[in-house]
Amino acid sequence: MVTALAVRHEELLEYRHDSNARRAWLQRNGEHPFMSCPACGQWGRYGLCEWCDFDATDYVAVAAVHAHRNARVARDDIPDSDGRAPLVHCRACGQLTRPPICTWCDHELPATIYEDAPALTGLQLQRSKAYALARGMVRLDVVEQLRLIAYLLRWIALGAAVGVLAGLSSAGFLQTLTWATNLRLEHGWMLFVLPLGGLVVGLAYHHFGGRSGEGNSLIIDEIHDPSGWVPRRMAPLVFGGTVITHLFGGSAGREGTAIQMSGSLTDGFSRLIRLGPDDRRLMLIAALGGGFGAVFGVPIAGCVFALEVQAVGRMRYDALIPALSASLIGDLVVRATGVKHALLPQLVEVHVTVGLAGKVAIAGLAFGLASIVFSELVHGIKRALATIVSWPPARPLVGGIGVIGLTYLVGTRDYLGLSIPLITKATAGGAGIVAGAFALKLLFTAITLGAGFQGGEVTPLFVIGATLGVTMGRLLGVPIPLMAAIGFVAVFAGATNTPLACTVMGVELFGGSGVVLFAIGCVVSYIFS
Repeated sequence: MVTALAVRHEELLEYRHDSNARRAWLQRNGEHPFMSCPACGQWGRYGLCEWCDFDATDYVAVAAVHAHRNARVARDDIPDSDGRAPLVHCRACGQLTRPPICTWCDHELPATIYEDAPALTGLQLQRSKAYALARGMVRLDVVEQLRLIAYLLRWIALGAAVGVLAGLSSAGFLQTLTWATNLRLEHGWMLFVLPLGGLVVGLAYHHFGGRSGEGNSLIIDEIHDPSGWVPRRMAPLVFGGTVITHLFGGSAGREGTAIQMSGSLTDGFSRLIRLGPDDRRLMLIAALGGGFGAVFGVPIAGCVFALEVQAVGRMRYDALIPALSASLIGDLVVRATGVKHALLPQLVEVHVTVGLAGKVAIAGLAFGLASIVFSELVHGIKRALATIVSWPPARPLVGGIGVIGLTYLVGTRDYLGLSIPLITKATAGGAGIVAGAFALKLLFTAITLGAGFQGGEVTPLFVIGATLGVTMGRLLGVPIPLMAAIGFVAVFAGATNTPLACTVMGVELFGGSGVVLFAIGCVVSYIFS
């Protein structure tokens, strides 16, 4: 009996290196194992797929569980009546198969397998069949799972490194910004130095900036097409330029600076550890999340912002792990250094009604239009100054003179710098907020950024949204703190095309009771912008 099996073993071994000949031999001897179609994945016998007509004769057939489960065996310890060997476990892959070659992994099974290995008992065979059937129903690739774990750990570690860089740079920046703001408030005369400060910033970028002058757009471009490195000098240039802007009274924010510093430092780190273009792309997305989450204290919104902002209407889920890791670690690093973010009042329980939702949608239209006006005015001022002033370093000088003149025209300095007190007043009920406060902050910021001063636009957009929310709340009869909170995030959503991130930000800053209204305001603003 063993001799007969050995003869079959030798015959089949002749075709071990010729899969087509081996399959022809199997067909002549009545063997027709099942396989997964390489085209559609359906089960069927090898050859022409019965589901999609794909010709799979050139592929190695994979035996299905059904072939083993339905195999005829007279007894467990002897060959079948037609001379075929009984089912055994392949020593290489552990699957149930027949000698002399495993139909699962093509491992060669010894012809004398029945002499040196005990045959399966009836109970063992039934258990093996049940195991094979369960494996066919729930397919778990252990090797693939281990690869995924390694991938997860790698990108958590890389994202954490980005978060540390973003957190440390943001913490130092926020502390310096607080110092500059307090110094300006103590010495009112410093506003008159703003034009000179603008000239210094303009000269620095004109002679030493290079591609750094492209700002956030450079980082977005490198995410889409990583053809060159983000300049390492971008971090110190934007840091110094933003501090000068706030020290002398320019109306700007801090998000753009945090993101540019994070992106520059992250790309320098990627260059140091020699990452390829695809990995650099994910690292830069993580840098967006790390910088945003760290500077505003909103780690979840920072992650969503990074996935959403770099491509309008499309999110990059392959960067989810590093972006979340970078944003969380960045926020933790900032908090660990003792830097505190401005606390905003939590909304009380909000009861959503059809009427309230409709009013928020109407306000969302106004928030979207405000974001359009802001963006267009900034670009319009840039184009106008480029036409009027041919020498780039002189443009911030002209813009500084314009900010000084506008300050004395409106008779208040509330719209200089970050204007955080305006947000505090708006979210506390709107006392002292004039109807046109949002338009004045918009104009101050557009002149500052359009002239070429450094700084972000997010915090000014928060101020514009919160103060416009006060105005819309008064017009529509909606509680002022609620509408100010919605405007806070909705104008930013319209300006940056990030409705999901801004909805999450509203929850992180003001509590979850207004999440439905945050979503309505952000989505409507996004649509109309």
